[in-house]
Amino acid sequence: MSFNIIAFAQKIIHKKVVLPLIIVVLVFAGSLMFYSSYQESAIMDELAHIPAGYSYLKFGDNRLNPEHPPLLKDLSAIPLLFLNLKFPTSSSYWQENVNGQWDVGRVFLYESGNNADQIIQWARIFPIILTLLTAFLVYLLAKKLVGPYWALLPFTLFVFSPVVLAHGHYVTTDLAAAFGSLIIFLLVIPKMMQPTAKNLILAGIALGLAQLTKFSLLIFYPLIALLIIIWEIIKLIRQKRNNEAAPVIKQLLKTIGNIIIVFVISVIVIYLVYLPQNINYPQTKQTSDTEQILHSFAGGPDEELITCRQWVGSLERQMRCLAEINIKLTQNKITKPLAQFMLGALMVIQRSSGGNTGYFLGNVSAAGWHTYFPVVFLIKEPIPSLILILFALFFAIKNFCKATVNNIKNKNWWQKFIDWLNNNFVLFCIFIFVIVYWASSISSPLNIGYRHLMVIVPFMFILAADQIKKWWWGIENTPSFKSLIFRVMTSFKELKKIAVKAGLITVLIIWYLIETIVIAPHFIAYFNEFVGGPKNGYKYVVDSNLDWGQDLKRLAKFVEKNHIDKIKVDYFGGGSPAYYLGDKFEPWQSVKGEPEPGSWLAVSLTFLQNAQGTPVPGFERKPEDSYAWLKDKMPTARIGYSMFVYHF
Repeated sequence: MSFNIIAFAQKIIHKKVVLPLIIVVLVFAGSLMFYSSYQESAIMDELAHIPAGYSYLKFGDNRLNPEHPPLLKDLSAIPLLFLNLKFPTSSSYWQENVNGQWDVGRVFLYESGNNADQIIQWARIFPIILTLLTAFLVYLLAKKLVGPYWALLPFTLFVFSPVVLAHGHYVTTDLAAAFGSLIIFLLVIPKMMQPTAKNLILAGIALGLAQLTKFSLLIFYPLIALLIIIWEIIKLIRQKRNNEAAPVIKQLLKTIGNIIIVFVISVIVIYLVYLPQNINYPQTKQTSDTEQILHSFAGGPDEELITCRQWVGSLERQMRCLAEINIKLTQNKITKPLAQFMLGALMVIQRSSGGNTGYFLGNVSAAGWHTYFPVVFLIKEPIPSLILILFALFFAIKNFCKATVNNIKNKNWWQKFIDWLNNNFVLFCIFIFVIVYWASSISSPLNIGYRHLMVIVPFMFILAADQIKKWWWGIENTPSFKSLIFRVMTSFKELKKIAVKAGLITVLIIWYLIETIVIAPHFIAYFNEFVGGPKNGYKYVVDSNLDWGQDLKRLAKFVEKNHIDKIKVDYFGGGSPAYYLGDKFEPWQSVKGEPEPGSWLAVSLTFLQNAQGTPVPGFERKPEDSYAWLKDKMPTARIGYSMFVYHF
């Protein structure tokens, strides 16, 4: 009877307290994002993503921005369909250019008579909603793994994360990738672990939906195949231990067949989404565009298809076969929607291998740094969450080593490990994904922002919550809620320990929330106290970590407030200085030299740091592009955290 009372009380608390609390938190987080969005201009990627999404839905033509899947762009474009907008379909940028996304975006937003701010704010509505939905999915997944109350910890860390609140209100694919990954661990892997016909169909649909968020999630195809095979091996081992007959080969072949079914369904989902958005993309132009975009891919054209027929001695060159297949697929009306998806994936491979010019710790390079993401993680993640994550990692390693030593002594470590995997397989899958993604990010030369790690941020929080829960109770195997209550109520010592631990976690959460509130509405510019906060962030990294063009509207207000008649601007971002500043704007770059006395100059810190940073060996920069004449000059003002203003 007492157990029923406790269970009933748990349900009441969850329904009457936890769920309303989640709703309140989501509403507050949404308000923070809307508040920030209203004050900001378009960031760099929005200049391409917003017009691309609109053209997909309005014209059924997805020639723009193929390097990103369409889901987030489609969602952002839905409100725009209800506006009377002018789109530059008659311009050469649309009709003749190959992927003329930046020029089409500039004309669409700022040069066609449209209200740019209205378009930008309406386009951000669904990304904000998707961010809130993603936060709720974090809670749902964590609830399955650590329980309904401890799930509030990763939920809170995620929904109030500065990087989430920053990129969650932009029309970009990074937050959408986190959503897609959560769908995989909530639906795809669990359904494939119980492979009924219905479950396989649901898994395939969910996997296809996830692949429409970001091309980096293609990593899940080999990863899911490996993990599901591991799961079947675990089942076979347990069956053998229980003396249950199991046709090993037959069961593994069936598992491989199930994996193929799920993958095929996911491709069908991708095809069905791309089909209406590709239907009006002229076939001849799609073929021509694809040929030009992939012209240099893997060493250039292979018209004889040698790379598809035999080994050519180089894996890099062998990849050219994929490009040739992609081009062939564009030449058929039925396969050309799938060809556009494949093109995007190949463009990501091409760009990732080529790197991107960036600034890091005083240096400038296009080859990237292996230390980039670990360092950015340590300076962009709030210290309270770092403490929780690193403590959880330490606690996990300590317990793992202790358990390993004990199990080896008892000679039963293998059986216990199999049992642990059987009971915690989804948690194991999450751990493997985090490790693989970290390794992939560290090895990649594409170092342009902490946002690229957002796909694993919720999973790091969930893994941390799992270990902190174990530390909280001071036991290896968490007992039932009933026995925990009994322990605490009958032991003052236990109650004291719990109270101290509760105090520590509460202090860290309050500290975390204060960090978020203080940085609002400049979430993108958040840096922790290890580097002196956001005012010093530009000394370490720029680009989407700090300056993505979000402060252009604030610059316009500064110019108006200070009655400046003319200002020279070197701007990095998706906004238009001419649109916001009118005839007060004069374009400027380092090569033009120091302005005349009395002049005003605004420079985006991404451009300034790329110009003034020390080039690494092999990276060349012309002396006239180094802004040498600004090195000893102090800025007169700072716009947000992303632009310096000088008065000569």
